[in-house]
Amino acid sequence: MSPRPHSPRPLWWLAATLGTILPAVAADQPQWGRAWDRNLVSAERGLPDHFDPTNGTNVKWTAELGTETYSSPIVANGRVYISTNNEHPRDPNRTGDRGVLLCLDEKDGHLIWQHAVPKRELDPYYDWPKTGMSSPVTVEGHRVYQVNNRGEVVCLDDRGMANGNDGPFLDEGRYLQPRTKDGTQTNSTVGPLDADILWTFNLTAEVGIWSHDGAHASILIDGDFLYLNTGTGVDNTHRVIRTPDAPSLVVLDKRTGKLLAREREGIAPNIFHCTWSSPALGKVGGHRTLVFAGGNGVVYGFEPLSKRPPEGTVLTLQKRWQLEFDSDHPPGDIHGFLSNRREGPSNIYGMPVLDDGRIYVAGGGDWFWGKNQSWLKCLSFPGGKSEVAPTIQWSRAIGRHTMSTPAISQGRIYVTDSQYALHCIRQSDGEVLWTHDLGGEMWASALVADGKVYVGTRRGTLWVLRDAPSREVISRVDLPAPINSTVTAANRTLYVTTMSRIYAVSRN
Repeated sequence: MSPRPHSPRPLWWLAATLGTILPAVAADQPQWGRAWDRNLVSAERGLPDHFDPTNGTNVKWTAELGTETYSSPIVANGRVYISTNNEHPRDPNRTGDRGVLLCLDEKDGHLIWQHAVPKRELDPYYDWPKTGMSSPVTVEGHRVYQVNNRGEVVCLDDRGMANGNDGPFLDEGRYLQPRTKDGTQTNSTVGPLDADILWTFNLTAEVGIWSHDGAHASILIDGDFLYLNTGTGVDNTHRVIRTPDAPSLVVLDKRTGKLLAREREGIAPNIFHCTWSSPALGKVGGHRTLVFAGGNGVVYGFEPLSKRPPEGTVLTLQKRWQLEFDSDHPPGDIHGFLSNRREGPSNIYGMPVLDDGRIYVAGGGDWFWGKNQSWLKCLSFPGGKSEVAPTIQWSRAIGRHTMSTPAISQGRIYVTDSQYALHCIRQSDGEVLWTHDLGGEMWASALVADGKVYVGTRRGTLWVLRDAPSREVISRVDLPAPINSTVTAANRTLYVTTMSRIYAVSRN
C-alpha cells in the first residue's frame, strides 16, 4: 500500500533534510575526538557518502603510507598528520625500522616533513617491530604534540625546518640516529624533510613508566596544560608490573614540557595489560572534571589543574571519585587470569565520552588476553552532584571485546565490537535500536558526521550508514588493506586511512 500523500516524516528525516540546506560547516580537526568531551561527532557538512579509488570518484587525493598504520588522521592549518611505519622510506637518510609521523599538504597530499624516530632497543615489547607510531597528534597554533613510539612526549613546529631549527631543542641530528649496541648515538645531518623538535619529555626516564607493545595516547590540551595517559603496562611475560610506582596519568606544561602533576592512586600494580585510554575533560555531576579510564579497569574523576604550580613542584592530582567498571570479576591476582577467556578483570581501550553531565565508557575483557565479555555503560551522578562517585545508570552487553570510543548523536550512541557489529543504542536507557554486521573485525571507532555514520573494518571495508533510529546502509567501499583507525572529517573532506594508504575524499 502506498503511503498517504501527507504522511508525517520521522524527526530524523527532518534533521537530515535541514542538514542539506543549512550552510556547510567547515573546520579543522586538530585532535582525535571533539575537545574536550572526546565525542566522535563532527559538525562537518557536505561530505560524500561513497568514493571509488579505482576510477577516482570523490577522491581528492591519495598518498602512500608505510605498511602498518594504526592512528587516526589529524587536520590543522593546511596540514594532515598521520602516523605510520618506515617500510616505505621517504628519506634515504632515515631508513630502517622507525615510527614515522608524516606531515602532508592538505591540498594534494605531498610530503611537507616527517618525524622518523628510531625504534626502542633491548626488548621488542617496548616498541613492537614494524608497528611504527600509533598515537595521533594534537595541534594548537603552530605546535604539534604527540607521544611517539619511544614513549616520549614531543612538541614539534608545524612548519618543520622551513623556518629554521627553533629551540630550545637543537639536537635533532643525534636524536634521529639509531642507537648503537652500547647505547650511544652518532650525529647526522638534518635535512628539509626532518621535523623541528621544540622540546621532549621522556616518560620512561622522567616518571618511570614501563612501555608495552606501542604507545597510544591522544593528548588533551586545557589552557597551559597537557593531559595524557602514559602507556605504562606489563612486561614481556604479561604477568609482571616492573614499575609499580609509575603514574598512569600525567600533566605537562605545554610551553616547556615540564612535569606539573601526576596521579598517585596506585593504579600501576593492577594494570592488566597497558594504559591505552586517553582522558576526557568536562562538566559532570555539576563540576568540571578530568575523567580517566585506567588500565586497571577503574574510571576516575580528578580535579583539573587551575594554575601552574611553583617551579620545580610536581603536584598530585586530586581524586574526586572512582568507580570500578566491572565489579563482578573474581578477586585475587589479576595477572593470574592471563588468557582466561571465561573470567577475569576488564580493560578499557577507548576514551570515555562526556555528554549532558554523564559519562559513557565501552570496555570489558581485554581484547588479547581477557574474558569474552564487553559492555557500553552510562555513568551518572545521584542528584547530579559529583561529591560522590557516579553509579552505573545502565549497562548494555555488546560483543566479545571492544576497543571503541562511543560516538553520541541525537540521543543515539554508536559503538563497535569484535563480533563484527556496529550497535546503535538509545542514550536514555541503553536499549538497542539496531545492530549491523560489518563483516570484519573492528579496531576503529565510528565517526558521525553530516547525518551519516562512517566506520571501517580490518577487512578493509568502509561502511556508511544513516545516523537514524532505524538501520539504513547508504554504501560500502571495499579497500585493498585493513582499516584500523577512525575516519576524520575536516573542511568538507573525509580522511580514510588503511594500513598502507590515506584517502582524502570529497565531493567531485
